[in-house]
Amino acid sequence: MNQITVTKPFMPPLDEYVEYLKTIWESRHLTNGGPFHEQFETALAEYLDVPYVSLFNNATMALIVAMQALRVQGEVITTPYSFVATAHSVIWNHLTPVFVDIDHDSCCMDPTKIEQAITPKTSLIMPVHVYGRTCDTAAIGEIANNYGLRCIYDAAHSFGVRDKAGSVLRHGDLSILSFHATKVFNTFEGGAIVCNDINIKKRIDYLKNFGFANETKIVASGINGKMNELQAAFGLLQLNYIDDAISSRASIDHLYRELLQNIPGVRLPEAWDSETHNYSYFPIFITPEYHMTRDDLYEKMRGAGVHARRYFYPLISNMPMYSGCAGSKITNLPVANKVASEVLCLPIYPDLSYEHVLKIVELVK
Repeated sequence: MNQITVTKPFMPPLDEYVEYLKTIWESRHLTNGGPFHEQFETALAEYLDVPYVSLFNNATMALIVAMQALRVQGEVITTPYSFVATAHSVIWNHLTPVFVDIDHDSCCMDPTKIEQAITPKTSLIMPVHVYGRTCDTAAIGEIANNYGLRCIYDAAHSFGVRDKAGSVLRHGDLSILSFHATKVFNTFEGGAIVCNDINIKKRIDYLKNFGFANETKIVASGINGKMNELQAAFGLLQLNYIDDAISSRASIDHLYRELLQNIPGVRLPEAWDSETHNYSYFPIFITPEYHMTRDDLYEKMRGAGVHARRYFYPLISNMPMYSGCAGSKITNLPVANKVASEVLCLPIYPDLSYEHVLKIVELVK
């Protein structure tokens, strides 16, 4: 049997992409804000229902530039339950990460733990919308306002997710999206910063292009974070299919929930509570009541050709380079450590077959 991976990138029809490539070949405009880049930025903002989008070559660069754009200094309160790029972007800005615990059910930052981590050096809160689930944006926003702190959301998992007020990407000062091949929406590599202020967008656009304001004027010590025309064209084409791809993911999510109910020691994720979901991941949590450990199940599934993922394990705070950071002690992060030891993300992608879902379920049972 072919290997079943935890995710598989959605690919639109090749012949349709070739038509975009022909245009690029004819124009020879490959990068530096070409026509497809401009069209994609506009179309993406419209699809996501957000004011402004700045496209990037990848989400890590977007995270790094976001902190530069807000002129962040000192300490950044963030979560250990994320992909390591979240914390790496803090270090690359010569800032200090401070970790706080997560909520048991949502796996997002626990707002009740934030205030005790604030010091005179704190300038930014950087929560993560985990698995596309929305952080408690109201509570986090209130804390940020009370203490005069900036807020950047790592929304790598949250393409297209909405709450009752609209796009979740509107919350905070900035939100960062990932268009990596593993994500719900991909442009091979890629990412974006979403913002609500045209002046901040202008600064972001300067920073991602070496600081150029025009041909002869440099206004900031920028970097090269631009998305090229091939990625942008692919993104434009992907927008035509993303709703169908998410709908297919939803069907798989519902099937898992139906078939995995009432298994001792297997905790399913909470049902989605946002208005619009993207079904980006399907995590299960293996508790002590299960008949083997999470890692034993992980190895059993790999042996059967099913590549589930312990996502996120290990915690960032338990990695050697971060173990000495503020808040990294296990006693400070009991929930995050517990969840990281239990989580196992099952395969989910638009063309995952019914037969493969049944095989995965039988392995868990």
